[in-house]
Amino acid sequence: MTRRAASADTRETDDGSGAVRRLAPHARRFLARRSGVLVRLALWSLAETGQAFLVGQGFARAVDQGFLAGDTRRGLLWLTVALVAVLLGAPVIRGVFAELAGLTEPLRDGLVRHAVDRSLGSAAAGGPGGTDRAAVSRLTNQVEIARDSFAGLVLTLRSFVFTAAGALLGLLSLHPSLLVVVLPPLSLGLGLFLVTLRPMAAAQRRALAADEALGDHAARSRAALRDLTACGTGPAAARRGAELIEDAAAAARVLAGWAAVRTAALGVAGHLPVLALLLAVPWLRGRGVTAGALLGAFTYLVQSLLPALHTLMTALGAAGSRLLVVLDRIIGPERPEPPPERTRAAEPERAGGPGSVRAPAATRTEPALAAAPRPAPGAGGGAVTARATAAIPGPDDDAPDLGGRPADRARTAAVELRSVTLSYGVRAEPVLDSLDLCVAPGEHLAVVGPSGIGKSTLTRLVAGTLAPSGGEVRVDGREVTGRPPAELAALRVLVPQEAYVFSGTLSDNLTYLRPGASRADLDAAVDALGLWPLVERLGGLDAPVRPAELSHGERQLVALTRAWVSPAPLLLLDEATCHLDPAAEARAEEALARRPGTLLVVAHRLSSAVRADRVLVLDGTHAVCGTHDEVLDRSPLYRDLTGHWQGGPARRR
Repeated sequence: MTRRAASADTRETDDGSGAVRRLAPHARRFLARRSGVLVRLALWSLAETGQAFLVGQGFARAVDQGFLAGDTRRGLLWLTVALVAVLLGAPVIRGVFAELAGLTEPLRDGLVRHAVDRSLGSAAAGGPGGTDRAAVSRLTNQVEIARDSFAGLVLTLRSFVFTAAGALLGLLSLHPSLLVVVLPPLSLGLGLFLVTLRPMAAAQRRALAADEALGDHAARSRAALRDLTACGTGPAAARRGAELIEDAAAAARVLAGWAAVRTAALGVAGHLPVLALLLAVPWLRGRGVTAGALLGAFTYLVQSLLPALHTLMTALGAAGSRLLVVLDRIIGPERPEPPPERTRAAEPERAGGPGSVRAPAATRTEPALAAAPRPAPGAGGGAVTARATAAIPGPDDDAPDLGGRPADRARTAAVELRSVTLSYGVRAEPVLDSLDLCVAPGEHLAVVGPSGIGKSTLTRLVAGTLAPSGGEVRVDGREVTGRPPAELAALRVLVPQEAYVFSGTLSDNLTYLRPGASRADLDAAVDALGLWPLVERLGGLDAPVRPAELSHGERQLVALTRAWVSPAPLLLLDEATCHLDPAAEARAEEALARRPGTLLVVAHRLSSAVRADRVLVLDGTHAVCGTHDEVLDRSPLYRDLTGHWQGGPARRR
């Protein structure tokens, strides 16, 4: 794009003309499908026109034909007519609001559907780890803003058009000279207001963008405080924050300036007509305008015309601008996300989890770290090589094929990391540094280490939801970085600590990753994981599940059973059994280990590490991998953790 084109595009975005052009076809289609509602709304509004007309006429005729003419009875009768006209406004407003729901509720439903479709489409088309951070705001805050702003805009536009029609017809019927006095200042104020609409919308758009940029910078900086401190980029982040604050303040000052112009427009339209009418009284009297007609004119101005105009200008200035901006954000073209290099520093180790931490120290592998074939229990050795070979023999060579994989793929490493490095920032200390790891098909690997050392980071790298800073991650012989979510789902299942259970039947939850699973498969999974007590308590596999009524442990059992049913050959458990008691945890891990495929577990109990074929210890400086006994000999950290788990000194098996 040339600089001129880019500049033109910026101007179009700033003044709102581009948004109007983008939204106009949607608005026309939406209103065309609801022509019946619009007709009924117009009929109710016609009654409001009659109401405004009768109020002014009642006061004018009460004075001229009643009190000034000495006929008090007639004067009171005309005042009664004005009173009845005012009282009839209540059922008119009720009818208007009843029809208004036929516009606002379909609008809200349509915006919600559009926002959900866009978010799901973006997630399905995006790369691993891609999330739409604005989706929740669009579904909640922005949709409600659009609904409320649209309702307010319809009400005020309708009220102004029909009330102004009634008031102007009343002025004309009283005396044409009244329009000559009233219309020029009204038109001047309204014209001045309309001139401010586009620059005011541009100022609001810039103020909103500046506010969002400042909030985003604050959120990213708060999430990356340790990295900013570690790599000494705190002052640069502070300077960037100061620049964003100044930008937000400048945008607010411009917005305040246009708000002052708008206030002047409101003053001209709201007060100048009354002042002009007062000054023109001698001239009007000379042209035959009666005292009652003057009183009726003031009534039309003060009670009908000026309040409707003031409400219109306020609504167009506030609700109209908000509606335009919000609808363009929901319906208009998607805004590009920030590049990954600028977001990585703020990404936590465990996405979205409460209390998430990042490892401050590097984890560097020993000179020879990889996975040997699954060792027999009690066997010695445990030697590893610096790089995995292409074909690794294992005990599960004859295991049934999963997901239609080629037969020769059973000899491919289930998980392979080649010099993988991960750091949350360009100059931040890496969490994982040149890690080489190979896990054989059918192997059960436990990952242990202190909190925040990088265990969850490792599972996310293997799952493909986090891209490494360097190196290569392969699952079943295929690189996972950049692979579409559908392909990743066929390779692995990641079960996090906070298990996800959705509203629906228990069967729906268990077959979510394998919709074609038979009832025999579900029965086998439920039996293997010990889920029958929950199944019986809920009323069977087809019983509805309310996630809020399940305990943390029950939700974890449902998620683990879902993983057991999945056809994916690799299961990743990121402390996915932390809410289970030791017996239930042992049963679940043993069942998942017997399942054809590979199991990688982030362990939080010694028993999980002992049950595994091998243990990978991350201690912040280097990694140690081997059987339980081998790692006890080679890793002081593992001996300390074992002693902590056992409540005493570590003991070798």
